[in-house]
Amino acid sequence: MTSTVAYRGVVYPWQCDQMGHMNVMWYVGKFDEATWYFASTIGLTPTYMSQTQRGMAGVQQNITYKRELFAGAVVEIRSRIVSIADRKIVIAHEMRDVERDEVCATCELTAVHIDRSSRRAIPFPPAVRTRAESLLSS
Repeated sequence: MTSTVAYRGVVYPWQCDQMGHMNVMWYVGKFDEATWYFASTIGLTPTYMSQTQRGMAGVQQNITYKRELFAGAVVEIRSRIVSIADRKIVIAHEMRDVERDEVCATCELTAVHIDRSSRRAIPFPPAVRTRAESLLSS
C-alpha cells in the first residue's frame, strides 16, 4: 500500500512534559495535522469543504507509543489508507524519528464524511472515493 509523507516537523522544548519527552497531546496534534494534509491529497480540501458544507468527523483514534521523542527530534509522519467505504475512511499514520529512523508512534483513525448542516454521515463524492481507492491498490 502506498504511503504519503503527510507531516514533517520538529519537537520543541515547550512540547515536552515533566518527564522530559514530548507530551501525548502533541502526538495527537501532529497526527491531526497529518490527517488534514493527507485528506487534501484525495480531494477533501478546505475549498471543497467550505463550498459544499461538507466535513470530516473522527469517530475513533487509536495511538500506540513505541519510542520517546525529545526536544530537537525531527519527525516525519507517513500516512496511508487502510480502507474506504461509502461514508467511512480508515487512515493509518506512522510517526518516525528521522535521524534514528525509528518508528515512535502509530495511529489509526476512523473518520466519516459528513454534511455539516445536518451533522449526518453522507457518501464520499465519486472523485474522492476513486482517488482513495487508487491509493489502496498501489
